Amino acid sequence: MEIEKGSVKKVAMQYGLILGLASVMLSVVVYAMGQTYEQPWWQSVLSFVIMLGCIVYALKAFKKDNSGFLSLSEAIKVGLAVALLAGIIGVFFNFIFTTVIEPDFTANIIEKASNDMVEQNPNMTEEQMEMALSITEKMTSPVVMAAMGIIMSLFFGFVISLISGLIMKVEKPAHLE
Repeated sequence: MEIEKGSVKKVAMQYGLILGLASVMLSVVVYAMGQTYEQPWWQSVLSFVIMLGCIVYALKAFKKDNSGFLSLSEAIKVGLAVALLAGIIGVFFNFIFTTVIEPDFTANIIEKASNDMVEQNPNMTEEQMEMALSITEKMTSPVVMAAMGIIMSLFFGFVISLISGLIMKVEKPAHLE
């Protein structure tokens, strides 16, 4: 009996591209709605649901291509590869967004953070506010945003693929290996 061997690369490219483009489209919708600086709660929830769906479908596709077998390590490889590709696409979009589409992004984030601090804590000293705003400015630099985007994508990709892999795994019998 011949056992098919699925390709992590093939599945990850397909579903990573789908996840990356879906994430970009969601960001464009939020931007079009004028809520880029508010970061609505539903954006995070929808983003997670889209990632969950893409990784689960990627695992199902890999399992199907692999004669119905899926090990936990294969599930994690597929999930991380999908998340990495989507994270890279997201980083490229954010770079274009913050440099071409919305070049005042960092300044606007700092202004919003400053206004929020004054509203939420009117007793904050000028020194405390300057320190908080300098941290905000560092966190919104392109390099930090890129690193955080990829790290968060990999983290959630790992968690989703681990849980999904534990649920979906079907080990190959020893006589087929």
